Amino acid sequence: MKSPRAFALSSLTAALLAAGTLAGQAHAATTVNLSYNGAPDADKNAVHVFATHLKELVEEKTDGELKLKLYANSMLGEEQERMEQTMNSPSLNIASFAGMSPLVPEIFVSAIPFLFDDFDAARTFFDEGEYWQAVEGDLRERAGVELLAVVEEGGFLAFTNNEKPISSPSDFEDLRFRAMDPSQVALYEAFGASGTPIPWTEVYMALKTGVADGQMNPPMYIILGSLYEVQDYLTLANIQYSDQFLVGNGAMIDGWEESMREAFMSSVDEANEMARERNESRVDERIAFLEEQGMEVIRPSEEELAAFRKQGQPAYIEWLGEQDIDPAYIDMALEDAGMTHLVE
Repeated sequence: MKSPRAFALSSLTAALLAAGTLAGQAHAATTVNLSYNGAPDADKNAVHVFATHLKELVEEKTDGELKLKLYANSMLGEEQERMEQTMNSPSLNIASFAGMSPLVPEIFVSAIPFLFDDFDAARTFFDEGEYWQAVEGDLRERAGVELLAVVEEGGFLAFTNNEKPISSPSDFEDLRFRAMDPSQVALYEAFGASGTPIPWTEVYMALKTGVADGQMNPPMYIILGSLYEVQDYLTLANIQYSDQFLVGNGAMIDGWEESMREAFMSSVDEANEMARERNESRVDERIAFLEEQGMEVIRPSEEELAAFRKQGQPAYIEWLGEQDIDPAYIDMALEDAGMTHLVE
């Protein structure tokens, strides 16, 4: 039998070990999935650049208490599947319009063509605007999802096709375009073309086999999808700001301790700034690469851009009205964008 002293020491040792185990459990790392589109390639995917920066910063600022597990290439499902996961489980997701619009169709207002003249104007609109704050509130109220950041995915959208150079709206006549969502269909129709929604994963084959003649994306995505192999012409019309949206399960974020929540949001802001700087610095380089691959680059004049704007903006806003979107959202967005050149 153990002596009373030995027994006491043994009991004390057990108690200390148990306390240590409990303390370790209390500070055990929390791992959260972060899913997004596109390859895990920093040279081709600006969203991946943001995700990797965010992972590093979160783990650094929380001393490893919060860890992110990255799932690129839509590994956890297509857009709506991933949004459902974000609504129903403690997770993060970088969603496109296709994932967001079923919950907040008001988001289509931010895609009014030619709404922004440059990167600074677009960033101010999303970072500070009244309209975007309203959309953030709607998403949280309707789906329990927190809209955390607007993530650039490569710059401004450009048109591509394999039939002819496009430098004016009339050049669209009789062409068939891949659309990401119904708002893009409306824009193509405003220019006299037709649009068909096709998932990103099927775009290359649709263009190669002639299901569609063209599409629109920023130069980065044209490179990411090797679309230069099946498209001959690139029109730099700067139609829309190309963005996706970091969202997170609201209950998860609310459940974090204040210090973790603050560290996470600080990481989001810092990662976004780093990704923005990298993205903007590489736009010209990506266009040059596409030229080297044999694409003919069309740079519309100010007069030609004005023609696109004159035909595209009113038709798109008319389409917004048909979606039962409260006109107040359109008014807020136009005011936030400082629009003085909207053509009625």
